Amino acid sequence: MKLITIEDIRDIYIKFQQRGLAFLLSKLHVSATAKTKSSFNDTTIDVSYWNQHPMVRRRWNEFITGDKDLRYEEYLSQKYFRGKRLKILGIGSGVCSHELFIAQLNPNCEVTCIDFSDKLLGEAKQTAEEKKITNIKFVAEDIYKVSLPQNYYDVVFFHSSLHHFDDLFSFLRMVKEVLVENGLLVINEYVGPTRLQYSKEQIDAINSGLKTLPDSYKKIYKSNLIKKHYYGSGVLRMYLSDPSECVDSSNILPAARHYFRALEEKRIGGNILMPLLKDIVHNFSNPEGDMLLERLFEYEDKYLESHESDFVFGVYKKCL
Repeated sequence: MKLITIEDIRDIYIKFQQRGLAFLLSKLHVSATAKTKSSFNDTTIDVSYWNQHPMVRRRWNEFITGDKDLRYEEYLSQKYFRGKRLKILGIGSGVCSHELFIAQLNPNCEVTCIDFSDKLLGEAKQTAEEKKITNIKFVAEDIYKVSLPQNYYDVVFFHSSLHHFDDLFSFLRMVKEVLVENGLLVINEYVGPTRLQYSKEQIDAINSGLKTLPDSYKKIYKSNLIKKHYYGSGVLRMYLSDPSECVDSSNILPAARHYFRALEEKRIGGNILMPLLKDIVHNFSNPEGDMLLERLFEYEDKYLESHESDFVFGVYKKCL
């Protein structure tokens, strides 16, 4: 593992430009929990998220549902939830956008969201009230401290939160215990290298893709920097930024497959696109940008022919 890289130094400067000095100072807090909360509590931050681009979302829709215009929450509802009275638990839900949509699609189901951020859940509750979604509730607790009923939930759901939990074998054993017989685990997750410690081969592939782009598409958001090279993340900055980030991510699939039987497991990539498009995806908002993205999609698809996917959508059934 690399302790510190040039990428870390650049990222500190970018975070200062995007989030300000107060955010950087929050990372000096001695409490690991406080550092993690500072990463998620502010929902007003203005950044360039790679997976928020409509073309990336449509790409993932097609990988998961077979239809670029069909969201995976709709797919889950049609295939697994429709017409059933299920108790669904979302863990690490944040602003609960996915759980809110599932509750809206499945009014007969009871949805519970747990997250340690009362601020994020407060915003989710307000959204539920505005949309008159009444079959959802919010619990602002640390999942390790809240008492969950055993053999109670029909579905446990994670969207981009499971990779924040440590000791995945122990954690998913606990998740298994709260599920009913034949209960489902649903994940839409980063499952790649722990602490984003990519191999040299992967970093070289990322940089080869980056070199195909004109400089006008490599301008880093809210800065004058041009992203000419990707160096990989150092573990020191990752810990200081958020000690929970990808803390045991490489064990997600082994642990899920150990305690559950996979009903479906779909590769959705991200190996090249996530590190390459980080902080520059905002530049791709025109027809030429769409064309360049399509070329990057093809480039990543070629890479995935011989490599495991860093992101996976999976539905698993509890094993006895």
